[in-house]
Formats: sequence, structure tokens, C-alpha cells
Amino acid sequence: MKVTTQSVNFNAEDALTDFIQKRMNKLDLFYDRTTGADVFLKVINTREKENKIAEIKLHVPGDVFVVKKKCKSFEEAVDSACGSLERKLVKKKTKPTVLYAPKIS
Repeated sequence: MKVTTQSVNFNAEDALTDFIQKRMNKLDLFYDRTTGADVFLKVINTREKENKIAEIKLHVPGDVFVVKKKCKSFEEAVDSACGSLERKLVKKKTKPTVLYAPKIS
């Protein structure tokens, strides 16, 4: 899966981008038709300890899933967001798709 990582107002280290890539690749176990993902990493200048935000947009044919998590570290935020995406992908996979609706007269 192609993962695009963008860090806003700071430079992300290679270790962080590698962690994100590995964690996003695990989503293929739950739904194999994912086409790509956009990951946005942001830091909010507040006095709170939880000031790191990870926003993930996962592209699936016919849908785009968006999850936004705020935690103490980027790794924790990405892991939490991927957990939410896993549940959404399992739900999409088990939900029957209707290709056409028969017209009832």
C-alpha cells in the first residue's frame, strides 16, 4: 500500500515514517483492496501532555475512511488510529454490497 506521510511544522524522523509504513501495511490483513493512505502528523502548542495529532485518510474503492487521534506520542496516536481503521475495514468487509436495487412495482 502506498502511504504518504506529511508532518506539519516539524521534520519527522525516518524511524517514525518506517513505523507508520509497517503499521499501515498490517491493515492489508483486514481488507486487501486498500489503494493508499495519507497520514498527517501535527503538534499543537498547548500545555497539555496529549498534544500530538495523527490524522489518517485511508482510500478504499468507493470510500475514504478518515480517523483522527490525539495522544502523547505519534506512535501511540498512529497505533490507536489504525485500531479504529481495522474495525471500520472489518465492518466494510462483512457488510453486503448491493450492486443494484430491483425496482418494485
